[in-house]
Amino acid sequence: MTPIDAISKGHDCVEDDANRRGNVMNLRKILPVLLFFLFGGIFVSVGSGVAHQESSSSMFGNGTFEIAGMRVPDIGPLPTAVPTPPMNLNYKSKTKLGEQLFFDGRLSRNGAISCAFCHTPGLGFADPKQVSIGVGGKQGGRQAPTVYNTGFNPVQFWDGRAGSLEEQAIGPIINPVEMAETHENVVNKLNQIKGYVEQFQAVFGTTVNMQGIAEAIAAYERTIISTNSAFDKYVLGDKAAMSEEAQWGMALFKGKARCILCHNGSNFTDNKFHNLGVPQVGPMKEDLGRYYVTRRPEDTGAFKTPTLRSIIETAPYMHDGAFKTLEEVVDFIDAGGGANQNLSPLMKPLGLSVAEKTELIAFLHALTGEEIPFKFPELPE
Repeated sequence: MTPIDAISKGHDCVEDDANRRGNVMNLRKILPVLLFFLFGGIFVSVGSGVAHQESSSSMFGNGTFEIAGMRVPDIGPLPTAVPTPPMNLNYKSKTKLGEQLFFDGRLSRNGAISCAFCHTPGLGFADPKQVSIGVGGKQGGRQAPTVYNTGFNPVQFWDGRAGSLEEQAIGPIINPVEMAETHENVVNKLNQIKGYVEQFQAVFGTTVNMQGIAEAIAAYERTIISTNSAFDKYVLGDKAAMSEEAQWGMALFKGKARCILCHNGSNFTDNKFHNLGVPQVGPMKEDLGRYYVTRRPEDTGAFKTPTLRSIIETAPYMHDGAFKTLEEVVDFIDAGGGANQNLSPLMKPLGLSVAEKTELIAFLHALTGEEIPFKFPELPE
């Protein structure tokens, strides 16, 4: 049994380590023939186990995948273009303005808390603290999610309360435990800064206004992309890009571990909301998640599926930062999540071995994108 066989057959009963390692040696012998069939467009999937690969043109990214009686988008490389609303097209002068605003603490009441304060380059555009700290040292109730690939998400925040990046970009400004400012004060402050006045005139043909602030920050955030990972290189043909351990992890991801049920598609998220029974920790004693937005009982305690791209950079994990390491997350998922009356029916004990957990985490490491060059922008005066 090879990793590719395990994926195509939906092999949810992976053999013991000794047998699998022996089969890897056999794979090297038949790899040229296997690759011919796979990339020649006539790969045929066999078996009727838990998972079934539908696409005949490619195993990754061009089809759907069936597992546990559900059909989900297959994992694969990101599209080459980020979805952009027609009313907020991206161009260099706008993204430059957005970058300055993203790093400018003057959007906050005390002049110190910027977007980047909780979404830090070099730290996965996320926050390594369990919950973020806002104006006056106030603690937020949730872990700051990464900005990576948010341009691909139809809704923003853990509870999906913002329907666009533009809406998300200006929400923290008026949050009393984040930037604790008002939109009116921000506009007035920036209109007194010559560099911003000149740029808004050049980009939007207006004075500084909140709509322009939202559009510029969102435009910049759409440029923050995690891609060209070892996984991407592997599925695009470089079979040396991922280790054998990561390949086995990918087979588990799409089979026995059932990760693809929620972490699917090119951005490794279904953009839906699930209750995993995550223990509530941190400042909030209770967090009902998506329920606050929809007021539907079935959404109680449900949170949006995060992307897994560059996941090793964005610890801690879950909506409240309950888990410090990926190992803790995998152990929690392997156990079937936590006890909760609204637990998602997708959560089930997996029975992963120690070796399988190691392989799965190796695959998650392979989702790390190439480094994004960064230089702190010069802010207008």
